[in-house]
Amino acid sequence: MSIVLASSSRYRAELLERLELPFTAVSPELDETPVAGEAPEVLVARLARGKAEAVARHYTDGLIIGSDQVALIGQDVLGKPGTQKRARAQLARLSGNEVRFLTGLCLINAASGRHQLTVVETPVRFRDLSKEEIADYVAREKPLDCAGAFKSEGLGIALFKSIEGTDPNALIGLPLIELCTMLKREGIPVIG
Repeated sequence: MSIVLASSSRYRAELLERLELPFTAVSPELDETPVAGEAPEVLVARLARGKAEAVARHYTDGLIIGSDQVALIGQDVLGKPGTQKRARAQLARLSGNEVRFLTGLCLINAASGRHQLTVVETPVRFRDLSKEEIADYVAREKPLDCAGAFKSEGLGIALFKSIEGTDPNALIGLPLIELCTMLKREGIPVIG
C-alpha cells in the first residue's frame, strides 16, 4: 500500500524518511486559518485531518498522513515568525517560560475511508535567554518557518532547559512513535 505525506514541509519529510518506508509528499492546499474561538487542540486536530482529507480525495487507495502543529505560551498560539525580527520577538517571549507544542496527526486509509487521529503534547521549558543569545541563534539558524522560532533538531536545542513528552519527533512536527502504531493498525509494520 502506498504512503502519502500530505505536507510540503521538508522537516516532516525528513522525519518520515527515518522509518525507511517509501512515500510520496503532496502539498495539501488547505486554508489553515483558525476558526474564531477554536481551542488549539481542536485546531491542530482539524488541520491534520483536513490536510490528510484534501490529499486523500485524489487517491483510491493508500495511506495518507496529515500533521499540524502549534506552539502555545499560556493560551496564545505562536505561528511561524516569517522574519528575523518576529523570530527574535518570539524567542524573547519564550525566554524562561514553558511552552506547549501540540502536534496533530491523522492517518487516512483512502480505500476504506478509515481514519485515525490524535494530538501529541510536548512541553518545553526555555532557558533564560539574553538578547545577544537570541540574535546569534536567529542569525545562525534562521528558524523563520518554524512555530516558536527554533529548530530542536539543530542548534535550537541549546535554547532549552528541558523537554517532556512521549515522542521527541513530535516537537519537530511528526510524531513518529504514534505514526508507527497507526501504520501497524493498517497492516504496515515498520519493522518485522
